Amino acid sequence: MYGYGDSINFALLLARVWIAIMILAHGWRHVKSIRSGPGMANWFESLGLKPGPLHAQLVTATELAIPVGLVLGFFTPLMYAGVVALMLVAFLTNHLKNGFFLSSAKEGYEYVVTVAVLSISLGTLGPGQWSLDDAADFSFPFDPKKALLITAVVGIGGAALFLLAFWRPPKQADSGS
Repeated sequence: MYGYGDSINFALLLARVWIAIMILAHGWRHVKSIRSGPGMANWFESLGLKPGPLHAQLVTATELAIPVGLVLGFFTPLMYAGVVALMLVAFLTNHLKNGFFLSSAKEGYEYVVTVAVLSISLGTLGPGQWSLDDAADFSFPFDPKKALLITAVVGIGGAALFLLAFWRPPKQADSGS
């Protein structure tokens, strides 16, 4: 369906699988965190994402579901859009205030923005021939312009709507005068 060569198909599969592994690792860590007590929910609350328990569950479920779709190459622009939304919410709620660089001392935003940008790019390219979308002759919507639009609009728009609905940034402590 796509007319890609094996090298491109391999590269797209490799990218899908790697992003899936990374997101799944976060999801699995969150499962363990939720099971160990209210810490993750409390952390979401401290970021201004209320109710914290709901968001801990939703983020975890999302991080467990998206990898399946990515590995299989199923609804690829939507799966990457989900990654974009996760990363942009993390960027705005937690990482932006820490500056660009990611280090052991602080969680800068270089990582989450890089993953978001790459996810928009990869969602635009589609899954390639080695995917369920291709096997089912499911042309969702593998016109790169439409795929870009879907990935970017759903990812960025989803993050924006989520933040508008649920994010109430904590008030900054007065530094005193």
